[in-house]
Amino acid sequence: MILNTGSRTDIPAYYSEWFYNRVRAGFVLVRNPYYPSHVTRYLLNPEVVDMIVFCTKNPQPMLNDTASFVTLLSTFDTFWFVTITPYETDIEPFVPPREQAIDSFRKISDLAGKQRTSWRYDPIFITEKYSAAYHIEQFSAMAQILSKYTSQCVVSFIDLYEKTKKNFRGIRSVTHEEQEQLIAAFSETARAYGLQIHLCCENRALVRENVDADGCMSKAVLEKALGCNLKVPQKKMARAECACLLGADIGAYNTCGHGCLYCYANYDRATVISNRRNHDPLSPFLIGNQREDDIVKDAVQKSWKNGQLDLFNLL
Repeated sequence: MILNTGSRTDIPAYYSEWFYNRVRAGFVLVRNPYYPSHVTRYLLNPEVVDMIVFCTKNPQPMLNDTASFVTLLSTFDTFWFVTITPYETDIEPFVPPREQAIDSFRKISDLAGKQRTSWRYDPIFITEKYSAAYHIEQFSAMAQILSKYTSQCVVSFIDLYEKTKKNFRGIRSVTHEEQEQLIAAFSETARAYGLQIHLCCENRALVRENVDADGCMSKAVLEKALGCNLKVPQKKMARAECACLLGADIGAYNTCGHGCLYCYANYDRATVISNRRNHDPLSPFLIGNQREDDIVKDAVQKSWKNGQLDLFNLL
């Protein structure tokens, strides 16, 4: 199975101590975000967890604990999506400077491997300040650096969830014409630097020779990173247009401290601050502890590896 950590919050940036504690304990408890008394217990065991996937804007706190990080990489296969965007503090008020993220990205790639490290340039939105020309220029500058440490980049355009519209007043969708312009330019840049672009839940009309719409955390991407085939159980996907393996997330909504205006996972800043006050690094839960009315059930966990190395994926 694939264990996901990044669809609901940024664990490496804000909860690395807790995560390492859970790895040492060998399990983690996760509340259902819609039925809080329903709790799932996941074993953190490499015999049943084929890969742990991280999605973060700041992996540096995990890197700071060098011994724990090395132990993590020697125990589990991991995949790292690191989001590095060209926005400033008016949009991402608590995200570290881009230069720091790039340095952390380099370290992750050197330690975990180039095929297990992916750059996310998303979400893209257009304003007078952050124009299409600005995105094209910034994407090219970052691709020149990051292509030394990854062979792929995930790109997506802003989705106007209700939370996003509430916190990001006046934001609009990116038009099809703007999307075409940006992807055409990004494709040329990516080709120059040997990058494959994965579109995240976007129109297949944007697909080009080095731009696919097959998913960023898809079976194919993770098989290539693992160097073997996966036999993934049939299940309903989170979104019909998304082929990514997004289940089994151990995070929690309304807990990420970055404060990005476009965030879909946080309701508002006050809720995040309140939840983070209830974080206990020693608890099996990311936020709070066990309650009397909790119904704890063990997750169904088994390895999806078929035991056969795929020579094509190792190339």
